[in-house]
Amino acid sequence: MRNIAEWLIEAVSKWLLVESPPKRGYLSDFNIICKEIVQGDVLLVEGRSRASSIIRRITQSPWTHAMLYIGRSTDIKDHNFREIVERIGNYPPETQLIIESEIGLGTVIAPLEKYKLDHMRILRPRGLTKNAAQQLINFAITRLGRKYNYRHVLDLARFIFPWGLFPRRWRSSLFQHNALQPTMDICSSMIASAFAHVGYPILPLVRKNNSMQIELIERNPNLFVPSDFDFSPFFDVIKYPIIPTDAQGEYKNLNWRFGATSNDPEEDAKNGYFDEPLE
Repeated sequence: MRNIAEWLIEAVSKWLLVESPPKRGYLSDFNIICKEIVQGDVLLVEGRSRASSIIRRITQSPWTHAMLYIGRSTDIKDHNFREIVERIGNYPPETQLIIESEIGLGTVIAPLEKYKLDHMRILRPRGLTKNAAQQLINFAITRLGRKYNYRHVLDLARFIFPWGLFPRRWRSSLFQHNALQPTMDICSSMIASAFAHVGYPILPLVRKNNSMQIELIERNPNLFVPSDFDFSPFFDVIKYPIIPTDAQGEYKNLNWRFGATSNDPEEDAKNGYFDEPLE
């Protein structure tokens, strides 16, 4: 018989993973994202699960999940790592792939298509060389199969259930002193570790040393959340809205419905506005 801790963890994780229907996929042009994304890009997603709602509330950011784009299996230069991806992923060679760490699954390979209906944003590490991108991806591949740290499921649950319900031995040390830290290893630590592996900064601590030179101090990868990639000055924010306005003055040709004004987005969603992503 399974012990009560395993049963509770599984039950809570299933509850946290329940998703609401997509409502903001129309903000991103998925087809253009597929054409423009490059290896080493970080993808942020505005998640729709209960866990995402908690992360959004704690981090005060819409971005609740992060993943690393690794390209197609044929884009991976190292033969050994390419074999691992082909064996574990078992996707057709033309499939665009990501690596992500997800509650209930651990660190896995998934098709980019998985997030077609979600609001996404690309974060591109500025100046990352192609060689470094390959090293970054190789490092992430070595993490495949690692189990998700289920202690974080209990950490998330703490924001729903009374703290006293959980035995002390189940509590994460991150909770001991700062209630804002439990979400900081939900899905971003693997990606942060990969960038640390190649020496690429995300949000390092910056200070002057005794010689008055600026030096960087690496942050613990476990203390990153998805929005940190968005805040980082070293990552370029790439957006591909469903209605392009790139050309000068192109916004003047937008098809506004004049005389109609929205005052309550939640009510609009209930009435069917933007309730489904545009095809």
